[in-house]
Amino acid sequence: MGIKVAVVGASGYAGGEVLRLVCAHPEFEVGAVTAYGNAGQRVGEVHPHLRSVAGLTFAATEPSAVAGADVVFLALPHGAAADFAAALPQSAKIVDLGSDHRLTDVAAHAKYYGGAHAPAWTYGLPELSGQRELIKNSGRVANTGCHAVAAILGIAPILAAGLGAPDDIVVTSVSGTSGAGRSAAVHLLGSEVMGDLSAYKVGAHRHTPEIVQACGATTLTFVPALAPMPRGILSSIAIKPAKAVTEGEVYDALAAAYAGEPFVHVLPVGQQPHTAATLGSNAAHLQAVLDQNSGRIIVTSAIDNLGKGASHQAVQNANIMLGLPETAGLSTDGVAP
Repeated sequence: MGIKVAVVGASGYAGGEVLRLVCAHPEFEVGAVTAYGNAGQRVGEVHPHLRSVAGLTFAATEPSAVAGADVVFLALPHGAAADFAAALPQSAKIVDLGSDHRLTDVAAHAKYYGGAHAPAWTYGLPELSGQRELIKNSGRVANTGCHAVAAILGIAPILAAGLGAPDDIVVTSVSGTSGAGRSAAVHLLGSEVMGDLSAYKVGAHRHTPEIVQACGATTLTFVPALAPMPRGILSSIAIKPAKAVTEGEVYDALAAAYAGEPFVHVLPVGQQPHTAATLGSNAAHLQAVLDQNSGRIIVTSAIDNLGKGASHQAVQNANIMLGLPETAGLSTDGVAP
């Protein structure tokens, strides 16, 4: 018998991707899969690509549905995970893919989310200094936001090395449409998205306080944009140098931070990240240069928003929590074309 896994909110994009990974995981056994509006439907009707579990039926999203699970992945809308998690036994390990348990700052939560603030859980970004051990010893982990992980991976090593100024950082981050979830919305229709590029939630995006909290920044300007592609995030990060630096020093700081990491790759000098290269994987691709005009440090970062930005990251966290090989059931290789 394997480790029994429940996926709550499995009918959405992130939940469906978690389910796909669980099906192929060498140690996991698929248990309950739940949904709201799709409860009672077969998995194959909602996710026709998941043939190995096509005959399973989505249960209603209730705590009783996941009783007995060793690991529970919560892929629920904001505000729905905290009460659900509170009703589960302490013996169950939980990874929350949503935002309910990410922020430690009550004021920041009120400003960007509103509503009641749930206690912060261990933050689920293993590549941050010291975070892997905290995840290993935790039964409750808050998975990263998608834009957030792309930005944090690029910013944190530069600030930790004393090369960048924490009070002058600008991030422009472009995401595929699956980052907005599966619910029907006019602005996400193919005829609205194709051939268009648009900024959204400018100056008020909810991932802003998460990035600040995790990477050590004090002042951050964050501009997200929607791209006409299903998956992927490309972040461009501009950081004012804290002192005179060379491009080699910046590159070396980034490379040293992720030396030996299985999923975060600093590309060879001169090679820029591509979202397509991370598609279907848990990989993050990074590059660092100095801007020849302003002298700013520029870090570019590419991930699959459903990969390192959500579902694959969640499985990585679960592996660490369970004492399994961190790479179990995950790939660093993308798919192409």
